[in-house]
Amino acid sequence: MLGCNFITNVIPTLAERSFDLFSTKFKSCFVFILLLSPIISFSQNKEDDKNKIIEKRIEYLVEDAEESDADYTTIFDQLSYFYDHPLNLNRVDLNDLEELGLLTSIQINNLLAHIEQNGKLMTLEELQTIEGFDADLIKLLLPFVKVSTDVDNAQLSFKELIKNGENQLFIRYQTILEQKEGFLPVTDSALAASPNSRYRGIEPKIYTRYRYKYGRHLSFGFTAEKDAGEEFFTGTQKNGFDFYSAHLFIRNQGKIKQLAIGDYQAQFGQGLTYWSGRAFGKSADIMLIKRSAQGLKPYTSVDESRFLRGGGSTFQFGKINVTAFYSYNKVDANINLTDSLSEDNEVLAVTSIQQSGLHRTFNEIEDKGAITQQQMGGNISYKTRKLSVGLTGINSNLNADFNPSLQTYSQFRNSDNNQSKIGADYNFIYKNFNFFGEFTKSINAGNAFVSGALITLDPRLSFAVLYRDYQRNFQPISSAGIGEGSTNENEKGLYMGFIAKPIKKVTLSAYYDQFTFPWLKSGINAPSGGYQYLVQLTYKPSKKMEMYVRIRERDKLENTAVDLSEGIDYLVHEKQTNYRFNYSYKVSESIKLKGRVELINYDKEESPFETGYLVYQDIVYKAKSSPFSFAFRYGLFDTESFNSRIYAYENDVLYAFSIPAYYNRGTRTYLTVKYRVMRGIDLWLRYGLTYYDNVDVISSGLEEIQGNHKQEVKAQIRFKF
Repeated sequence: MLGCNFITNVIPTLAERSFDLFSTKFKSCFVFILLLSPIISFSQNKEDDKNKIIEKRIEYLVEDAEESDADYTTIFDQLSYFYDHPLNLNRVDLNDLEELGLLTSIQINNLLAHIEQNGKLMTLEELQTIEGFDADLIKLLLPFVKVSTDVDNAQLSFKELIKNGENQLFIRYQTILEQKEGFLPVTDSALAASPNSRYRGIEPKIYTRYRYKYGRHLSFGFTAEKDAGEEFFTGTQKNGFDFYSAHLFIRNQGKIKQLAIGDYQAQFGQGLTYWSGRAFGKSADIMLIKRSAQGLKPYTSVDESRFLRGGGSTFQFGKINVTAFYSYNKVDANINLTDSLSEDNEVLAVTSIQQSGLHRTFNEIEDKGAITQQQMGGNISYKTRKLSVGLTGINSNLNADFNPSLQTYSQFRNSDNNQSKIGADYNFIYKNFNFFGEFTKSINAGNAFVSGALITLDPRLSFAVLYRDYQRNFQPISSAGIGEGSTNENEKGLYMGFIAKPIKKVTLSAYYDQFTFPWLKSGINAPSGGYQYLVQLTYKPSKKMEMYVRIRERDKLENTAVDLSEGIDYLVHEKQTNYRFNYSYKVSESIKLKGRVELINYDKEESPFETGYLVYQDIVYKAKSSPFSFAFRYGLFDTESFNSRIYAYENDVLYAFSIPAYYNRGTRTYLTVKYRVMRGIDLWLRYGLTYYDNVDVISSGLEEIQGNHKQEVKAQIRFKF
């Protein structure tokens, strides 16, 4: 009844009022009171738990990096696989549990020790007897694990691969209905005079992906993508898609623990010496500050810069793992030709490396694959349940002179086409203490160091602490250590956090991070620093209802916005504070409501004080007996500029990620529909509309749209056989 009343009464009311210019305070209070109303008890199904975990972790990534168009397929692909093929806890080892990514090292150690001492688990309920496994954690694990005495040995015969292998083929099409400046008609003469004034290709973004998997032992497949504005079977793209990726990955075959051919990622230690791909940062889950490296892993995303192309292998000799890898990959770069010592030759010189992966205009196409990057490295590690130590080395070489335009703040960055690093990492468990860290040395340059500890004093109280020191002349090749800056350089910081469960149904998590930048940074003309903290209180009155309130604040120094005709810009404080209330409520087995109210204050000294808000309501429908499901959102937002923007995760088609930045004033609506056509064929359709009531032009440059609304359409089909 509550769900019906909400759909028939509340949604139309919101729709009607959103286009009226009534006060921001009234709109926020109206929806806030509405969100507080439902509190009843009920149970969630396993798919709800899986989606909830993925949604939370995507938001953790977004809040730390503030990227709205990133691809997180590789990070969450394995979690989705474990949902479809639960991990047998009676057949797992240390690496399997680390790959699952839901347990801390202390919890993994306690689980494996319990099995060693007491034999195989009889039921999942037995997890309650293991130290560190409470009801919430067990509920978190249930969709992804099982208890069985079945043997899971790989039989890589052709007959077995055909019979029990799993194939998936995705085809996706998406487009913006309004016309952007970059796609407007133009004469040939005007385009010749200004070749970067238009996109060369068509507007739709097209994606396809095929993957075959046999258990966790064998995976191969390909991914292809054309971004909006890129050519497709025309011009410079006679072969179709702008980006192609393919991989072959074999796991646990004799001494070969991992074998990667084609496109893959390599991740070691705490991410300082080498880590290709994305990693979690500071978030409400303080345990995620510790990296859980998987060594080699197949690459299935469409991020065109965060992967290796070549081959690598890990060999296991008892408790010792030895990994070697090599990559030869073309990368985008701004180039020019310089005179060499020879009278007849010219040398290719690189001024900057591009990572956008976009090839739409004349200049972007010129930069595509302009140079090649060779990377070779290795890792040797000794690993037990309680102790692991590793040594990693990496060399990176460009086939061109690297001559970046260095400024005063960036004068210590690498200006050579050849780089090398070597580093050592450790992980040690003593009772309820988990110590970890990594030290890395850039050959002929600076050092980087991180060290931390996860401490479980009680099942209801855990702490995390981490110290980092990245020297100003440390030269990361591909690093992903915890930090405030976008790169691991010129930073020192101390992070402290805790998670407490003072009473049943209540969880309090918080962290405080103090950081300094000993040298100058882009837009900061002096040594600087700042702090960031987060406090989140979560209340779960029942299995049906969960809500939390959160405060997150960041304060750091930036150059003044005052225009100074003479002298050096002085520093002022830039502070951003976010206040959030979030809830999810299961109306029935098939209907779920989710909503949020988020307020933001942006305060930069000597600049106007800004405020903003985002309010949205989601309705998610999924019935086990129906082939049809959908997710609907209606949202209101009002911020004074891009400075006070608010990011929010949106439900999207499978393996697509929508995390827009809400700013200006208007409404945001989307509907994502999934329909199971028949066994093995699923269809997704998505429509999104952003309406602004305070602007007549959206975006700028070639992305500019004349008007006050923007519509996106997306369609995807999956064949599973």
